[in-house]
Amino acid sequence: MADLLAVRGLKSGYGQAVVVQGVDLTLEAGHSLALLGRNGTGKTTLLNSLIGVTRRHAGTIALDGVDLTALASHRRAAAGIGWVPQERNIFKSLTVDENLTAVARPGPWTVQRAYEMFPRLAERRANLGNQLSGGEQQMLAVARALVLNPKLLLLDEPLEGLAPIIVQELLASIARVVRDEGMSAIIVEQNPRLILPITSRAVVLDRGAVVHEGASAELLADRERLDRWLAVAQH
Repeated sequence: MADLLAVRGLKSGYGQAVVVQGVDLTLEAGHSLALLGRNGTGKTTLLNSLIGVTRRHAGTIALDGVDLTALASHRRAAAGIGWVPQERNIFKSLTVDENLTAVARPGPWTVQRAYEMFPRLAERRANLGNQLSGGEQQMLAVARALVLNPKLLLLDEPLEGLAPIIVQELLASIARVVRDEGMSAIIVEQNPRLILPITSRAVVLDRGAVVHEGASAELLADRERLDRWLAVAQH
């Protein structure tokens, strides 16, 4: 199967600072990737580079055979990248319904289907974005990305700072999207034990470079590597 995403020799960062150090990365359609690493290892910068909001120093990025390397971020989104940044980027002055209908594109993920995925949002469809809890805002951010019907979904720490019950609810929804529905996705997450069970592949970054790439299940079972790269407590 041809690669949906192909990143070759990518060096990127902010200004003159190079954070991502020559990354090669591929992802097949229908597969999901856990992007792991300690704080400050370049995970968010790599996602930001895929969407086009960093400075590229070298390398290429292609999505579904289309060269994105020189495209502005809005054109990358139009080419099929859905992005949920840490800041969520919902329209806080619009209702939940307006947030979704304003960006929806034709495809299998309709606004109604997003409401079925997130019943909390359906209940609050007339509420403004700034009237939602943090967990509900994160659900709305994910729903907004889904109704774009992207080819590739990027999630940057979608579970960060949420109450445990919301984490489990959102994690179940993400698992359904990427594992059961076959949405291609790259997910940045601090807790590998949460995200490795629902993804097919894993990449670990250290100092902006790939230090491990392989099956998620194999990394989850390798306690020594988890502790070395990610400082995961042993249980």
